[in-house]
Amino acid sequence: MKYGIVLTYTVTPRWLSLSRAERNQMRAAHIEPVFAAYADRVTANFFDAEAFHTRMTDFAVLETEDLGAYYFLIEELRDSPLISEGYLAFSEIFLGVRDGFQEYERACAAAAG
Repeated sequence: MKYGIVLTYTVTPRWLSLSRAERNQMRAAHIEPVFAAYADRVTANFFDAEAFHTRMTDFAVLETEDLGAYYFLIEELRDSPLISEGYLAFSEIFLGVRDGFQEYERACAAAAG
């Protein structure tokens, strides 16, 4: 089954106090390599939300068939300075199954016959 994950997060004033060049360096050193390491198993699209929402500044929409790879990706992010040094905090995580009802119906049909 394919899982969709909406990962909401907030960048902190510590992140915002960095220059744009420093932010780009942090992304290149600590975000891009993590997502690249899992790119064959987890796809990601990133969205800015701060102009439209007050509970989070950003969100990512991830898709995977491998929840273990997703979990390891999150652990690597948590171990990075991005989170461990307080530049970013996860807000909420939403998980769903793409067309889960159809998967269920196929499984029921296969079991029946």
